[in-house]
Order: sequence, then C-alpha cells, then structure tokens
Amino acid sequence: MKDDERWMREALREAELAFEEDEVPVGAVVVCNGRIIGRGHNQTERLTDVTAHAEMMAITAAQTNLGGRVLPECTLYVTVEPCYMCAGAIGWARLGRVVWGADDPKRGYHSHFGGISPLHPKTAVSRGILADECSELITSFFKKKR
Repeated sequence: MKDDERWMREALREAELAFEEDEVPVGAVVVCNGRIIGRGHNQTERLTDVTAHAEMMAITAAQTNLGGRVLPECTLYVTVEPCYMCAGAIGWARLGRVVWGADDPKRGYHSHFGGISPLHPKTAVSRGILADECSELITSFFKKKR
C-alpha cells in the first residue's frame, strides 16, 4: 500500500502538470523494478490528438525505455480510471498491473460494455489509491471551466 501511494503521488504530479497546461488533469507513471520508466499526462489539447491521454503517453515512454512492446513486469499508476481506449492499450501492452485513483463512472472502462474488460486476463487491478486527492484535482479543474 505504501508503494502504491508513493507511485500514485508521482502520477498526481503529472496530473498537476496537465492542470497547469489547461488539460484535463490526468497523470500516469509506469513503474518497473522499483523505478519509473514512463511518465505522461493528458496532452490532447496541446497536441490536437484525441489519443494523447496520460496512459498512452506513459505506456509509449515505457515501451521506448525498455525497447519492447509488452510490459508484463510493470505497473501503470493513473490518477483516474482509464477510458476504454486506454484500457485497450493497457491490454495490448500486457501490463502486469494497473492502479488508479478516482473511478470515472461516465467514461471509465469498467462500468461499460457489459463488464467485458479489454485488459489482458493476467492484469491485476487495484483502485481507490489516493482517490480523494485524485478526485479533487479533476473536480477543481471542471469547476474552474464552468
């Protein structure tokens, strides 16, 4: 649990960067063997790319870092539950574990598509790590927008 909180705080730092850049504040890190090998935060506005989600950025960085496309020994920490697109990428990358902070009942993958998960069957899932802090960042962003 302590390690999960440690790495989620790193993902929150990424989310704060997105917030400062006026992007939806979602951040992600990929951890392998006790070190961060990929980081990312939402950059959809900056890059005018709907696929530039935090998870996609962190996964791509991790794959580049390791020189391979599959990451079964790695864990992805993300501040908000992945959308279905990102969950599909997590599945294709065969991440060993995914950990998120805040649930996303509107766009999160696990509450849609009749419970069919796009994750690899061996991917372990943990949720609710620093959920209050992750939720507060998203909530304050959208309050600012209104």
